[in-house]
Amino acid sequence: MEIGNKIKVFAPATVANVACGFDILGFAIDKPGDELIMEITAEKGVVIVDIEGDGGVLPRDPFKNSATVAIMDYLNFINADFGCKVWIKKMMPSGSGLGSSAASAVAGVFAINMLCEEKLTRAEMLPFLLNAEKAACDAAIADNVAASLFGGFILVRSYEPLDVLQIPVPEELYCAVINPHIIVLTKDAREILPKEIPLGKSLRQSANVGGIIVGLLRGDYDLIGRSLVDYIAEPYRSSLIPGFYEMKNAAIAAGALGGSISGSGPSVFALCKGKETALKAGDAMKAVMDKMGLGADVYVSKVNSVGPKVLPLG
Repeated sequence: MEIGNKIKVFAPATVANVACGFDILGFAIDKPGDELIMEITAEKGVVIVDIEGDGGVLPRDPFKNSATVAIMDYLNFINADFGCKVWIKKMMPSGSGLGSSAASAVAGVFAINMLCEEKLTRAEMLPFLLNAEKAACDAAIADNVAASLFGGFILVRSYEPLDVLQIPVPEELYCAVINPHIIVLTKDAREILPKEIPLGKSLRQSANVGGIIVGLLRGDYDLIGRSLVDYIAEPYRSSLIPGFYEMKNAAIAAGALGGSISGSGPSVFALCKGKETALKAGDAMKAVMDKMGLGADVYVSKVNSVGPKVLPLG
């Protein structure tokens, strides 16, 4: 390993849960996301030189920041005799429901793996990212980190043992995401959920997960839309998001297949057939926020099939 080697990477934001797939479904989007610069040092350990765009709220302690927790796990795993310095650029807020902590962690572990000449496969890096999520939000959940790391649409089939599957995505599937300028903490959004689910709701939820997967595999957009129904999280978490049902209904009226809360919120997503419809759905959701006097950012893209990528330094 050459001391002083440097790399700059980008890791994408993600939409997790995807309505009915609580903690098991997720997909990556083109933007927003996080950037990270890493430089190899002779001294062991990981140092955060600077974090830009977080308003000073994220921990600078490497044992508490999701990006550096993942990097340290990686370095320990390969018994590295070197360390690194990192610069993090946040391009989405914490508590956005777009996998902010996951994107930082993925950027970190992807960067160190590239500098180490790709010693590990992406699947082998995934456990480090679960530890990072545990450090960031007290929940070692794979839907955000796996989607950001692998790109595309993923299903977490099992956590013990960890088994993540990638699902093909039809060509015309687009996503519109609106991020209202409010914060919903993952911990709060999990605490509001019921501890037990009635059998009938569980059956309907499971059927919808199957419907989404079959719809993706067949390119059946109507089936995807019919399956975007959440009986577990949305009925409770929607109370944390001003104008949620107005935004969801506006997107559907604009032609979206359906939508729900992205991750733990407050971001809301709508899946659409075609870019034009996705743009209209995004505008419709933004109009609801404008009417309520709340700021919001809208992002429209296909499902990001690449995941993290190397950027030019400079």
